[in-house]
Amino acid sequence: MRFYTQQHRYTCGIDLHARSLYVCILDDTGHSIIHKQINATPEALLKLIQPYQDDLIIGVECMFSWYWVADFCAQHDIKFVLGHALYMKAIHGGKAKNDKID
Repeated sequence: MRFYTQQHRYTCGIDLHARSLYVCILDDTGHSIIHKQINATPEALLKLIQPYQDDLIIGVECMFSWYWVADFCAQHDIKFVLGHALYMKAIHGGKAKNDKID
């Protein structure tokens, strides 16, 4: 297993769905800045992350709809990390599963 070890001022995790994204952005101290559901469009995502874009990393779970987010990050020069579903410890083995927990 390889871990991403670089530090960034902002970390963005996205729970992907076909028509919506549940986005959580944390600062470098671990405080939640944004915890919001938005439409699954590049325009909506760019509008939400624009204030944090200078030192941001985006991570998503490896599933069918992650490709456009990876392309979006490459286009906007944003670091991107793809996480394997089995390594997502926040929900793995948990009793509850919902977008906010993901």
